[in-house]
Amino acid sequence: MNGTDLAAALRDDHETAFSRLGSSKSMYALTDGEMESEGVRAAAATDALALAAVLDDWVEAPDDGDATDALFGDLAEAAREHAADVADDPTRGEDPQQYDALAGFESAPARLGGLLGRYLVTLEYAGQMVGFFVGDADPMAADDFRGLRSDLEAERDRVVDALEAVCESDDDWTAAREAADAVIEAAYDEYVATLESMGIKPKNVC
Repeated sequence: MNGTDLAAALRDDHETAFSRLGSSKSMYALTDGEMESEGVRAAAATDALALAAVLDDWVEAPDDGDATDALFGDLAEAAREHAADVADDPTRGEDPQQYDALAGFESAPARLGGLLGRYLVTLEYAGQMVGFFVGDADPMAADDFRGLRSDLEAERDRVVDALEAVCESDDDWTAAREAADAVIEAAYDEYVATLESMGIKPKNVC
């Protein structure tokens, strides 16, 4: 097992979840039905600030010394920059449920696995946000979100590399996999529950 294989396996095993999280309905759920540019920007900022908060806590209460502190610190700072880039006055709304799951992990393999799951989910959102602004005839905003998506891809790759450095046994990879599963499932469960609360069936992906 390596980080690239894990990412591929997660995408295969959660194919349905990713197809729906990467659909236009995910924007409807993220914005509570307010499909406007400010709502999309606010959702992106909230997501980034929620991640930064979790990472800050991990740096303050490390699991194994400094092995992952530098990465977590870098990713937290990047997340705050992303929030500032997508919203003029970024504020942290209600944290998405995936961050409740992410915050509960304590070992380095689990934390990194959970982060990988988070990046896979957020990349689906970012792709839809690009599409939203293309459809909204706002090419500058679409370019901003293309830049965000590229940054997220690079950060995901750093997490993959860190997993390969940290995971030394099958048990480590199992912990990483289970954590990633939990984060993806939390994001998908919230997507389903949000749409159902608005009387919308989440089954269709368009």
